[in-house]
Amino acid sequence: MAVRKIYTFPDPVLRVKAHPITEFGEELKALAADMAETMYKAPGVGLAANQIGVTKQILVYDISRAEEEPALTVLINPEIIEAAGSEIGEEGCLSVIELCAKVKRAKMIRVHALDLDGNPISIEAEDFHARVLQHEIDHLNGVLFLDHLSPLKRSLYKKKLKKLLQEEQEEAAD
Repeated sequence: MAVRKIYTFPDPVLRVKAHPITEFGEELKALAADMAETMYKAPGVGLAANQIGVTKQILVYDISRAEEEPALTVLINPEIIEAAGSEIGEEGCLSVIELCAKVKRAKMIRVHALDLDGNPISIEAEDFHARVLQHEIDHLNGVLFLDHLSPLKRSLYKKKLKKLLQEEQEEAAD
């Protein structure tokens, strides 16, 4: 297992639609282990393969609380097949630094996916669980939570990010 680099906006890999996975084996299990280690170290509750520069349809997440045993879930080729209701909730992203914002998402979803051995699984998720899944599946489709914000909020964030990146460059030059 290894901690991988997490790519951040505006890196183009975050906009690539991930390719379906057709081969299951040790290489895929090693990728999932690396993704889990990277997510836990960040720390985050979810990570899609695009975020570490791999354009394959795999995501990992763990919504257990700090006082609970970790409960890692790995989904291959996940697809939302049903969504109902809506709610607005706070989101952040390991690939979108220095931003948390309220995003409207479906309150309940049903997801079909495969496990690490290629077996079909179905998940019904509500509230925070549904939010995490929608956020990570968006990543696999090249969509960032930024895309759910108003044009004004996106513009303000891009200006803030440009300033942050300039400050980092200036500090590195000193």
